[in-house]
Amino acid sequence: MNIQENISLKSYNTFGIEAKAKFFLEVNSLLQLQKALQLSAYPEKFVISGGSNMLLTKDIDALVLHINLKGISVFEEEQEAVVIKVMAGENWHQLVLWSLEQDYGGLENLSLIPGNTGTAPIQNIGAYGTELKDIFVSCEAMDIRTQELKEFKKEDCKFGYRESIFKKEVKGQFIITSVKLKLTKSNHKLNTLYGAIEDELSKHNIIHPTIKDISNAVVAIRKSKLPDPQEIGNSGSFFKNPVVSKKTFEAFSKKNPDAPFYAVDNKTFKIPAGWLIEQCGFKGKRFGDAGVHEKQALVLVNHGNATGEEILDLAYEIKKAVLDKFNISIVPEVNIIK
Repeated sequence: MNIQENISLKSYNTFGIEAKAKFFLEVNSLLQLQKALQLSAYPEKFVISGGSNMLLTKDIDALVLHINLKGISVFEEEQEAVVIKVMAGENWHQLVLWSLEQDYGGLENLSLIPGNTGTAPIQNIGAYGTELKDIFVSCEAMDIRTQELKEFKKEDCKFGYRESIFKKEVKGQFIITSVKLKLTKSNHKLNTLYGAIEDELSKHNIIHPTIKDISNAVVAIRKSKLPDPQEIGNSGSFFKNPVVSKKTFEAFSKKNPDAPFYAVDNKTFKIPAGWLIEQCGFKGKRFGDAGVHEKQALVLVNHGNATGEEILDLAYEIKKAVLDKFNISIVPEVNIIK
């Protein structure tokens, strides 16, 4: 195995944070992953994939395993649906584009989400009215301790809003190696409920959209609002949108009648964290090389040479300001490595 030493992780995290891996190994097969996990000479292991949902605040004093498992295949096929198996190292947006080429529906609203497929179940990624759980069948994951593969079906994953069992009960115990998704082959269920999608479609006079039309609309919207990590370091939405009780919402709404919100059900309400942050005056602000994006206050950015600690300090400052002003706590969506 080609284990390297003192490798920069700057190109392995979308924030573009300079941090070093004491040891580093590119993992290209399940067998290689099993053997790597058995290496007693490197008792500490740290797993990295697309690096899109992570803030590094220090060097990694461990063997960093970069999961680069590749492959997309049809696992099962029915008359109107197909189950595909996707290896963990496949880029998520490239998977979406592949599905569109096959005319498989279900992923179009999740276009242009950064990162790799293996990390999608951890976050239960979602955008524009669709979440991974809507098309998820199961995933396989390797037990770090025993190196055995275990299947997690949809109900096993305990999906919630940007939550799963992999962020809670079994955090740090498994490495997801592949994901199975069920997509439609015909009679696609189009989701255009988010107003921004309908606006984008009408802008192009599209009355009867295809799944490609919806994907194109989502890509256009995301590009207009969110920065490209290739151009400026970021990890997409840094904070989750807070979900509050009816009592908290009513008190908040009374003081802020013009605030946007979404009713999750008749007992809970979601308030856009970006709006809360913007009201606290952080949108577009820069603190050295750490900052808040000028178009979307939910996105923290690295203007060049910010450290992970500087980004984290800014996040704490934002969190405190929102709590002080609105009495609402916002929590990071990003996995913070301290």
